[in-house]
Amino acid sequence: MTAPATPPRGLSAAQAAERLARHGPNVLPQPDRRGTFALVIAVLREPMILLLIGAAALYVLLGDPQEAVALALSVVLVVAITAYQELRSERALQALRDLSSPRARVLRDGEVRVVPGREVVVGDVMLVSEGDRVPADARVLEESGLTVDESLLTGESVPVRRTVAAGAASGDAVLHASTLVVAGHGVAEVIAIGADTEVGRIGSTLRTLRPQPTPMQREMRRVVRVFAALSIAVSVLVVALVMLRYRDWLQALLAGITLAIANIPEEFPVVLTVFLALGAWRMARHRALVRRPPAIEALGAVTVLCTDKTGTLTENRMRVAELCAEGLRAPPREGLAPALRALVECAERACPDAPHDPMERAIRDAARAAGVPDRADWVRVHEYPLSPELLATAHVWRAPGAARLQVACKGAPEAVAELCGLPDEERARLSGEAEAMARRGLRVLGACSAEWVDDARTLPLGARGFRFAWRGLIALADPLREGVPAAVAEAQAAGVRVVMMTGDHLETARAIAAQAGLARAGEARTGADVARLDDAALARCAAGIDVFARMKPEQKLRLVRALKAQGAVVAMTGDGVNDAPALVAADVGVAMGGRGTDVAREAAAIVLLDDDFVTVVHAIRQGRAIYDNIVRAVRYILAVHVPITGLALLPLLLGQPLVLLPLHVVILELIIDPASTLVFEREPPAADVMRRPPRPPGARLLDARTLASGLGAGALVFLAVAAVYGAALWNALPAPQAGALAFIALVAGNLGLIVFNRQHAHSFVAAVVRANPAFRAIAAAALALLATLASWDTAARAFGFAPPPPAYALGALAAPWALLAIADAVRMRRRGAA
Repeated sequence: MTAPATPPRGLSAAQAAERLARHGPNVLPQPDRRGTFALVIAVLREPMILLLIGAAALYVLLGDPQEAVALALSVVLVVAITAYQELRSERALQALRDLSSPRARVLRDGEVRVVPGREVVVGDVMLVSEGDRVPADARVLEESGLTVDESLLTGESVPVRRTVAAGAASGDAVLHASTLVVAGHGVAEVIAIGADTEVGRIGSTLRTLRPQPTPMQREMRRVVRVFAALSIAVSVLVVALVMLRYRDWLQALLAGITLAIANIPEEFPVVLTVFLALGAWRMARHRALVRRPPAIEALGAVTVLCTDKTGTLTENRMRVAELCAEGLRAPPREGLAPALRALVECAERACPDAPHDPMERAIRDAARAAGVPDRADWVRVHEYPLSPELLATAHVWRAPGAARLQVACKGAPEAVAELCGLPDEERARLSGEAEAMARRGLRVLGACSAEWVDDARTLPLGARGFRFAWRGLIALADPLREGVPAAVAEAQAAGVRVVMMTGDHLETARAIAAQAGLARAGEARTGADVARLDDAALARCAAGIDVFARMKPEQKLRLVRALKAQGAVVAMTGDGVNDAPALVAADVGVAMGGRGTDVAREAAAIVLLDDDFVTVVHAIRQGRAIYDNIVRAVRYILAVHVPITGLALLPLLLGQPLVLLPLHVVILELIIDPASTLVFEREPPAADVMRRPPRPPGARLLDARTLASGLGAGALVFLAVAAVYGAALWNALPAPQAGALAFIALVAGNLGLIVFNRQHAHSFVAAVVRANPAFRAIAAAALALLATLASWDTAARAFGFAPPPPAYALGALAAPWALLAIADAVRMRRRGAA
């Protein structure tokens, strides 16, 4: 390893804060964000808004400026509400981008700190290692086998070596922002950030990129196009009918525009945009960062959750519980026997200076507890990193005044025993000791040491070139996270099978699996077992085994593919560079935000900000709840357009004056838009959301059942509205009063449909009582409007109505709710019988 004479200390916290304030955050050119003006223009281009503007123009032509002004003001209100919803989505998405900013390990005040990549400043000394995405341009100060993939910049697929060189201008000494460390580790000083980096100078095209629509959004757009086509066709037919009947083309156009406004389901794309953006933001507040919105759709269908052990099921807060050497056992403390002290000293020298791995930090703590002296005067001359071929790492040191180099090695007990060339009987004995420790839930490492008499220039190419002497076993404890057994039980009750895939010892995996409550915890298999199976045997194994130990990345990938081949929807957790293929192959890749590499986070659809298994289960619950709420909103939108369309057509069929005019539809939209977003988006999960099986992966959002349910509920409300309107005409009430009663019934039915589609396992009445604040506000405003129309003649005339008799008004208010309550009682009885 090459290193400077004086170890770098980095900036102080105050210096970093001052430079951040002076130069700004370390961010690349961002995609163009639409401002308020751009959002308003985009909303004004919506078909419904254009129709409303056209209706206002028609009122001017009809010589009714008051109606035109009222309609224009209502357009302003609709645009303001829609733009506000879009701005909320934009802010939520920007907040998610800020959360997903890459992290960096920097030296501040001489200590290693993990900071968001946007807070890296020029002059920061940062630590990089395999799997890290480099956050800024930097000059290498020290390195060990540091190799970088720069294909993002150069297009060259072959990784390049980065070494310490004289001067910052040397290309071999410079790390570039956004490149990937594929091997080794090093220390580097930041020389450029943000737009001043190499990738920043060529990344201006990022400003024009827009996220691609999700499958649900594409489905909704298709539905909107179909409904819009039907709406236009029916509106043209209505225009023709009115022209034939009344010979008034202005009235005909007004009727056609009213029907078109009533029918175009422009709420669908708004609902999906708001729900996915705010849903992802709510999940982030619960420590699950959604990087790709389709993951929300997939979460509700997950049937198998593949999880790591260390740091996910366990706390990843390692401590050395026991040292074992030459028949002696003891926890780390002062006054250890020489063999145990030599063991912990050897293991400590096989750790880096500033370890990030929790086991290496625990070993450093144990060495301090045992009184092992500091190695500040020792010089590390080489390092042999962990590799898939040898699950052990070795460090070569030059001690002050020593003629020989000292080599310290630690790793999997079987790998260390192999390096030492122990006889079979000794290996069997050590394996038995390691398994006994593992059965107690301990993580076990072996340690060995060697000497090298030659010069550092003649070091062997690999660790197997040394003659190692066995030192002993180190047992580390990593307790199960609080809440994991309950989360596992909740997942299993929801029909989600939990499978552990870990690189840890078989017996350790069994012990932790049993503590966590995994099904069939005792029936475990190892990666070696998986490697020996053909595809057919692996499929049987994947279906019947829930615990896999000593798993390598390629074996995890095979297992994920085997599960998917059986029709499972797989969520997979991972943290390392080599986990990326399995994360991509899974239906929902879940990366660890705390200990995970940047590569794993980029490959995953969801990043856990706390690395906790409980958060994964919470994310599944949230995903199911978000999907359920989208379905409820869609059902409501389908239902509410039925009575509006019916009331737009009914007077024409009965030879009566039009009841619904564009202004009335706008008022209804002022209820529909907030209801379909604010009310349903805030609905809590149903009580049974984690007690029912996963949603079938091929299920469509707008399936036959959803269509039938939505259109059926809407038909009930239209039946109530038509009955109220027909009764008013039957009793010879004037047309303005009959229209007012129909409108009151329509608004009341709209509110009833919100309640009808909100309720889960509760009754219709219970759903009213437990209404969320958004519904209460909308209901209060709507009822105040109806009370005004029913009692104030001036307000009623402004809407083209007249105040109806109070008894009739109360009947119009109650009729749709009564029908919906009866329908709900029938539905609840059928559900109970089933």
